[in-house]
Amino acid sequence: MHTDPQPETGGDDDTSQPGPGQLELRVMSSLDELTAAAWNGLGGERRNPFLSWQFLEGLERTGCVAPERGWVPCHLTAWRGEDLVAAAPAYVKGDEMGDFSRDWGFGHALQQLGGSLYPKLVIGVPFSPVSGQRFLHARDLPLEHAVAALCALAQEVCRQNGLARFQVLYCSPAEAEILTRLGLAPRALIQYHWHNRGYATSDDWLAGLKSKRRTQARRERREPELQGVRIRTVRGAELAERADHWAGIAHGLYRTTCDKYMWGGAYLNRAFFDHLFTALPENVELVVAERAGEPPIAGAINVSSDTHLYGRYWGCHEELRFLHFNVCLYHSIDDCIARGLQVFEGGAGGEHKISRGFEPEIVHGAHWFSDRRVHALLRDALRRDEVAQIARVEAWKTENRS
Repeated sequence: MHTDPQPETGGDDDTSQPGPGQLELRVMSSLDELTAAAWNGLGGERRNPFLSWQFLEGLERTGCVAPERGWVPCHLTAWRGEDLVAAAPAYVKGDEMGDFSRDWGFGHALQQLGGSLYPKLVIGVPFSPVSGQRFLHARDLPLEHAVAALCALAQEVCRQNGLARFQVLYCSPAEAEILTRLGLAPRALIQYHWHNRGYATSDDWLAGLKSKRRTQARRERREPELQGVRIRTVRGAELAERADHWAGIAHGLYRTTCDKYMWGGAYLNRAFFDHLFTALPENVELVVAERAGEPPIAGAINVSSDTHLYGRYWGCHEELRFLHFNVCLYHSIDDCIARGLQVFEGGAGGEHKISRGFEPEIVHGAHWFSDRRVHALLRDALRRDEVAQIARVEAWKTENRS
């Protein structure tokens, strides 16, 4: 359909955006309807590898993302003639499994209002609660125009298919501001990220911790040597030369975590791990813990950009004291310092990370509800919650950086 990208948000504080000219808005049922060059060629601010065509298309091609798995691809795109000028990965879902939306807090309240959470349209990256850009756009199309156009399309998808809402997950702060101006209900969650303050060595970083935490970190960091375990990162040529071998090890470790917890779903299959290790060789690496001459006993996948490191998919075959902290946190902090990476996102949740040098950070999202009454009520409630979450983080930073 053709539209002037002015979304109807249902709010009383909508801000009109100047239109960039006629755009043709289309929904794509699969990323293989688009080329990697067209998708990856869209510019904008820094984005992480999880938003690349290779990562997202691989999820679909290997069957991890598919209607029978609860994910119906419904990618939002905007075109000028034959040129793709804006896009966002989107999926219709009937539940919250695998999207890390953390909607339980207001789900009960919504039911009390007579509303429903599902089905919904999710703009985000499956199985990946990593923050960053969610709306890709051509360099001659301002971000606010791209967001407005694709939100208009998302609303139309909801209306035509009877969806209760659409939500944007883990978007950038700039996108969150635009979405709020467009009348969407903002959502603020807290994650824990490590920041590189220009450390030259790991000792520089440790010296900046409070005495109690510094003593704790040093004690925990000594454990692998006492256990006869070496932790290292497999990357580059070593990974490429035996990609199939390392993909098998990574998948086996991932399954140990999925099988250990009754709520842990095995969202990713072996085929996707094979794809990941060959399709993104410059971004994907494997941290392994091993004893001499033995297969790895634990590990985690890291995905890197020029500035960030993202920790994913921990698993272990053997439980050892502090092994998780060393594989998933300390080793990668050391790696960020050595490589000059600015931020390490170690995954969703985990207040235990604070005592190991991580800081609480706000991560952003937004909601639009098809029911205008529900939208108005929940928008106000989520705005109040956002203010409270931001105040909580700022108070922590004031207390711990003073």
